[in-house]
Amino acid sequence: DLLKWFVVILTAFSICNEQKGYGPIFEEQPIDTVYPEESPEGRVSMNCRARGVPAPTYKWQRNNWDIDIKTAKEHHSMVGGNLEINNPEKSRDEGKYVCLAYNVHGTIRSREASLNFGYLYPFTPEERHAVKVREGVGAVLLCDPPPHYPDDLSYRWVLNDFPEFITLDKRRYVSQTNGNLYIAKVEASDKGNYSCFVTSNSITKSVFSSFIPLIPQADRSKGYLPDIRVSFKETYALLGQNVTLECFALGNPVPEIRWNKYLEPMPSSAEVSMSGAVLKIYNIQFEDEGTYECEAENHRGKDKHSAKVYVQGRWDRDIGSEFHWPCVAAGKPLPTMRWLKNGIPVGFRYAHSHVDFFPQGSRNIISKSIYICVFFPAVLAPTFEFSPMKREVLAAKGGQAIIECKPRAAPRPKLIWSRGTEIIRNSTRSVLFGYLEIINVTAADAGNYTCFVENNKGKANSTTTLLTTAATKIVLAPTNVDVTVGWNATMQCLAEHDRSLDLTFIWLLNGYPIDIDKDNEHYERIKNNGELIVKNAQLRHAGRYTCVAQSIVDNATASADLVVRGPPGPPGGLKVEDIRNTSVVLTWSRGTDNHSPISNYTIQSRNFLSEYWKDAKTDPPVVDGNVESAKVIDLIPWMEYEFRIMATNILGKGDPSMPSQKIRTEGSSPNVAPSEVGGGGGSNRELTITWVPLPREYHFGNNFGYVVAFKPFDQVVWKKVIVPQPDTGRYVHKDESMIPASKYQVKVKAFNNKGEGPFSLTAIIYSADDAPVERPRNVKVRVRSSTEASVSWQHILSPAITGYEIRYWPSRGREIEANKVQVSSQNFSVRLENLKPDTHYYADVAAFNFAGVGPPSNRLAFITEKAPPRQRPRIISSVRSGSKYIITWDHVKSQSNESTVKGYKVLYRPDGQFNGTLFSTGKHYIEVPAPVKGQYVVEVRVYVDFKIHLNYISKLLFFCEVHAIVVQLFQNKY
Repeated sequence: DLLKWFVVILTAFSICNEQKGYGPIFEEQPIDTVYPEESPEGRVSMNCRARGVPAPTYKWQRNNWDIDIKTAKEHHSMVGGNLEINNPEKSRDEGKYVCLAYNVHGTIRSREASLNFGYLYPFTPEERHAVKVREGVGAVLLCDPPPHYPDDLSYRWVLNDFPEFITLDKRRYVSQTNGNLYIAKVEASDKGNYSCFVTSNSITKSVFSSFIPLIPQADRSKGYLPDIRVSFKETYALLGQNVTLECFALGNPVPEIRWNKYLEPMPSSAEVSMSGAVLKIYNIQFEDEGTYECEAENHRGKDKHSAKVYVQGRWDRDIGSEFHWPCVAAGKPLPTMRWLKNGIPVGFRYAHSHVDFFPQGSRNIISKSIYICVFFPAVLAPTFEFSPMKREVLAAKGGQAIIECKPRAAPRPKLIWSRGTEIIRNSTRSVLFGYLEIINVTAADAGNYTCFVENNKGKANSTTTLLTTAATKIVLAPTNVDVTVGWNATMQCLAEHDRSLDLTFIWLLNGYPIDIDKDNEHYERIKNNGELIVKNAQLRHAGRYTCVAQSIVDNATASADLVVRGPPGPPGGLKVEDIRNTSVVLTWSRGTDNHSPISNYTIQSRNFLSEYWKDAKTDPPVVDGNVESAKVIDLIPWMEYEFRIMATNILGKGDPSMPSQKIRTEGSSPNVAPSEVGGGGGSNRELTITWVPLPREYHFGNNFGYVVAFKPFDQVVWKKVIVPQPDTGRYVHKDESMIPASKYQVKVKAFNNKGEGPFSLTAIIYSADDAPVERPRNVKVRVRSSTEASVSWQHILSPAITGYEIRYWPSRGREIEANKVQVSSQNFSVRLENLKPDTHYYADVAAFNFAGVGPPSNRLAFITEKAPPRQRPRIISSVRSGSKYIITWDHVKSQSNESTVKGYKVLYRPDGQFNGTLFSTGKHYIEVPAPVKGQYVVEVRVYVDFKIHLNYISKLLFFCEVHAIVVQLFQNKY
């Protein structure tokens, strides 16, 4: 990733207007920043500075979203181009930041810089198991560092009384990859308590683990072969980078570690340290790429390890060397190329006429088609301008102080520390590059500390003041609590601390912080002290609770256990064994009893018949809580099952185990016969046999089907046929010699690949009848209107008749297209509807049964009535005469294709009701009583050939007052 090692900025630069001004050019860009979560400063700055004419304006983006400074003044502020974040919060502020600088000549976008929140949690306080090992045998003590960010930890080990650090030699080594302590050959003097001391260099915080007792055993080993336990992986390095490879082996005698490069000489810059366990290659070059080998040897034998080291290029060159740096662009019009060093135009000769594309985002097309390539020098005198030392550093008495000194300088400077005028050489102070570490701080350690740095380009120094504070102590520690599920528990915690500092209480459960605000349903903290209330305690809340009383300088911890008693946990390792047709054996391992003995187990099963779990039958019926196996019985053969198990104690039934793997029980022959065996009927010369198919759970095996047996009632020999379809419930036997309507006995049974089941009960059915041969007699047709007619006939006295079929068709149509109506044998008439008016029709009737339709009766002809008049009666007057109304309407005249009008029907009814008084008249008027109250409706209908046609109607509404009479026309279907 070349972008990590050089900066290419493409920005607008107008040659024509250079005297008038120029676009922004970055002088400082934001860098990746780690903000310690416990930082007392409460502020983080993302720096950005650019020059341009006119002076640039700045804005910032977080995760590609603009930051609105105005709406969050208390949280964000701008100092020049720098973004100041007050009281940073991880959920709100962590992300990728970009600075944009712009003026009238253009806009430039900075490199993307991340802001992350660093942390190093304490080790879990649980006691660590003792390591017992024979003298002369190797040992490995695991560090297992706590959760942290970033991953830049350094490791040391403490033996017995803190702070006595272990001295590393040929026999003992601490891996800086995983923190483990490796002892090649254990000696009696190694006996003691060991603690892993972890330091986060990014947030200047250290924590140490619980002690691990190492107990050498007197039964001394005589020796063993080398065994490489610390090894290096395939490594990728950038050109000029320093590369560190680790290799350490256990063995007796202690192995010698040798390094070499496969088939090539070792690099001149390679350096072996830590008694051979570390190979460091400084300023790695392309020729240093290759396979590196580590060999551990003692007089008993050898062990080898090798891996490849790859070198990737970056754009660095030594001072005085020639440097070819291509920069190409395309555009319309053709862009002008210029180079700038620190914003000042310079001249270079181009090494290539073209190069491969830069990574996406490293080019910007600008309005005047000008590209500008910018680079920075590779040498720098030491300076604290960009990373000054803190004015003050706080440290608690008895604790640890880390003073940071990180100037910018190239090449890497030498560094000397002083306290006042005294050069620091005290053994209680450790000097690492960029850090001064003071262990077991006392009041005498307070004072001014100065960091002096020097390289071949210059010198610089910076000073900070170390202030000591009182140590934080727990004075009221939490005590162990024992509760039942659903109860509350109180964990007390009270601490003393330096009154000039704020104190914060943090609670950990099994080493992980409790988010009390997020889980406020179950946790509540008492203000002004560290007391924690666990509300409605559940099983998951059990464990070791650690109270951390924390100031910005140090912290103190105390722990206690919360025991939550409840229903048992789920059993594990559920297996299905000894699978048979109706039973299986289950085995499992006990789950946690949650501090109350398990009384019994409940076993449940599930198959495809239902998605719900059901209690399974077991032998014995009650599964005792002390056993870890049980026999499940009364299962369905050849059925796919899965099982689960739940434990019960006095506090209730626990959660179920994970379901077992699905299994299929063994098959067996069916033991259930099909039900509702019957049949009969069908076409000529057929015997139809029916039954209800057996459900899938009764198949009991593969290749399932049915055996159908039948015989004439008066014979002895049964005929059998196989029906292989499991879902079929019907079989039709054809035989031309079969006597119609003859009596048969039938029965059905199931079979599968394991055998046959029992036959069903025997049923009696009849073979199919012949089709009817008798014609219906005395068939009559009566025309009822222009669209309806009725057909009647005389019954045929025969039990073989199922029903009657009536056909009708227009005389001008084809008989094959006749309409058909079928009725049961109990009917002797039918009404034909939706006929055409004034049309000549034919009709006939035939009997039918399952075997077919018999011969039809003689054909009858009929003609439907003409259509009723389309003209509606129109009421022309309503005149009151005393206690009556005289209603008058126009005469309706029939057309040639309409029925003749014979008279009128008049319905006189209260409005809103359907019943009333019906009058008949051949005149064009009628007298009706005047209503006493309310309103009445008068409807006039045409009377045609003594039939009432309801196609057209007039309506008259009466009110109790004569002047309120209203006449309305409407159409209503009778």
